[in-house]
Amino acid sequence: MTLREKLRKPFVSTPVAARQDLSGKYIIVTGCSAGSLGYATALQLARWGATVIVTTRRAVEDEVTALNAELAQDATAGNVDGHLLDLSSAASVNAFTQWYARVYGQRLDVLVNNAGIHLDLMSRWKEPKLSADGIEIQWRTNYLGTVHLTHNLLPLLQQTGREVGEARVVNVVSQLHTRGSNELLFDENRVYESWQAYGLSKLGLIHFTNELHRRFHAADNLMTYSLHPGGSTGSYTNVASKGLQGHVLIELFRKLAAPLERLMMASAEEGAQTQIQCASSPTATSGSYYANCRLERSSEDSQDADAASRLWQETQIWLDSVS
Repeated sequence: MTLREKLRKPFVSTPVAARQDLSGKYIIVTGCSAGSLGYATALQLARWGATVIVTTRRAVEDEVTALNAELAQDATAGNVDGHLLDLSSAASVNAFTQWYARVYGQRLDVLVNNAGIHLDLMSRWKEPKLSADGIEIQWRTNYLGTVHLTHNLLPLLQQTGREVGEARVVNVVSQLHTRGSNELLFDENRVYESWQAYGLSKLGLIHFTNELHRRFHAADNLMTYSLHPGGSTGSYTNVASKGLQGHVLIELFRKLAAPLERLMMASAEEGAQTQIQCASSPTATSGSYYANCRLERSSEDSQDADAASRLWQETQIWLDSVS
């Protein structure tokens, strides 16, 4: 054990997903900018033989080139392709799914919905920041954008599940879903608080995961998972940096403290293990919530099937307007 490993041992203990043979599988991983959990997820799944399609909001060619360069010396690895995707834009989601169907046809084995935003870590927003189409930006991106993408790709996932025997949707949520509640989820007059808004977007995704399982698991062999990423200590990725942009002193402090953060937090590769397991393990339980590569119980509100059904129906009205 190296000195660094000895120093990290009291702080970081992250299980490792067991290697699987993913040859012949087609997997989409959203949110794969360099240094992210998505990038680490895509790299490992491709190393195990899958064809992995990655997305970023800009410069996706850079990530595709870098990932394929890392895979070049591995004869058993698959390959990586990519396309731009902005989950806050209905036009972008529709363009991506049309491109995928045109290029890759009717097969999609796994959709890893990793992309997401948490933009106000200092809780300075007193009014919601809105997307271009007028919706609170974290709900629009994390929940509506993810549901829109999954909805568009659902026919491919259903077909693959029926023909191959299994397809999967993996939704990366957060333990912060506990900051939301079903009461607030359906309260249009709630007072705005950005962390709560983030939690509501993740609570909504757990409801979506569970409703997908109830509706499509038995008929179409569709496996669904929600998970908290990053291990017990969180992961050192670029999410916090984006959420702290504009806070000059805090950004400077984080740069100075970066070596300590890297020591005490999981790396992106370590933090991605739970979503990698949910995307690949034959023993992962559909319709469940995972953390640290094991089954956990999400909040009581997230177990409410009536709330999930209501949210599904209300979201369908919005989907009909953008798809």
